[in-house]
Amino acid sequence: MDRAKLHSSIQNCVSLSFARSGGAGGQNVNKVNTKVHAAIYISQLEGLTETEVALLRIKLANSINAEDQLFIDVDDQRFQERNREIALERLEAKIAAACHIQKKRRATKPTKASRERRLLGKKIKARIKKDRAWKY
Repeated sequence: MDRAKLHSSIQNCVSLSFARSGGAGGQNVNKVNTKVHAAIYISQLEGLTETEVALLRIKLANSINAEDQLFIDVDDQRFQERNREIALERLEAKIAAACHIQKKRRATKPTKASRERRLLGKKIKARIKKDRAWKY
């Protein structure tokens, strides 16, 4: 995945709509459209392979509507411009996280030295507890 290409793709293809948001802000929330609803068609995203797009559709199925749009709502701040920036950052982060393919874990064994350190620690702890015991 080319992160720079994805960033520019999101900037160009995202559609933003605004609404009144609740929460902090007093009377301001009743008259100013600060909530941002950002949506982007998955097919318009550039810089992703077909495998990454398939992963995106699987992992983000709950955030994709019937029109194949990935969407996000942000009403964290009192200012529309800041909410717009947050929405774009979150969209990019969400897409990048969903496209990330984790490496397969290779099982390893503890080294001889680490096993010995563990056993030594257990012996020391046992000795401390034994010395703490009630003596007649």
